[in-house]
Amino acid sequence: MRMIAKDRLPKFTPKEKKLVKGSVDFMGLNYYTAIFAKSIPVDFHASPVSSTADVFINLTAERNGVLIGPPMGGSETSYYLYPKGVQKLLEYMKREFKNPAIYITENGLSETRNDSLPLKVQLNDPSRIDYTVQHLYRIRKAIKNGVNVKGYFYWSLLDGFEWIAGYINRFGLYHIDYNNNLTRTPKDSAKWFKRFLKHHE
Repeated sequence: MRMIAKDRLPKFTPKEKKLVKGSVDFMGLNYYTAIFAKSIPVDFHASPVSSTADVFINLTAERNGVLIGPPMGGSETSYYLYPKGVQKLLEYMKREFKNPAIYITENGLSETRNDSLPLKVQLNDPSRIDYTVQHLYRIRKAIKNGVNVKGYFYWSLLDGFEWIAGYINRFGLYHIDYNNNLTRTPKDSAKWFKRFLKHHE
C-alpha cells in the first residue's frame, strides 16, 4: 500500500498506535450488492490519480458472461441482487477479525424516482420487501454460524438525497413527495417492515 500511495498515506506516531490499538467498539458494515474484482498490473511509477485508482483492479458484474445476480432497482450505479454476499462478508469478518461486534449500518434497495406514476403505484414496492427478506435471511444464517451481529439498520427510513444521484434514487421505506410540501407516505415496504418487527413475520 505504501509503495503505491507513497506520501499520501500518513504514518501513525507511536502514541497514536497505542491509542488506536484495541479501541474498536464495533464494526459497521454497509452492504447493498457485490461485484467481481480482477487484478491488473500495478504501475508503481503512475502519478497519483485517486484512491480508487490505487487498487489496480477491474470491476465487473459478470464472470464468464454470467451476471453475479439479477439487476435490481433503478440507480445511477448498477445494483445486482446477491444476498449471499452479505453472509460471506460477515463470516469473513468473523474469521479474520476475531469475531467483533458487527452492526449492519446500511442495507437497502434503490428505485428510480418517477413522479409521473400515480402515488399508489409508487408506494407498491414488492422488490424492496423481497430484497430485505433475502438479506435478513442471509444475516440470520451468518448469526447461526457464530457471527456476532448486534443490529441491523435498513437504508433508509425516508427517500432522500443520494450523493451524485441527488433526488433521483428512492431508497426510503417512506415516499417523499418533493412537489407537495415533502409529504411523507409509508410504502408497502414500511407497512411490511412494521409487521415484521412486531410479529416476526
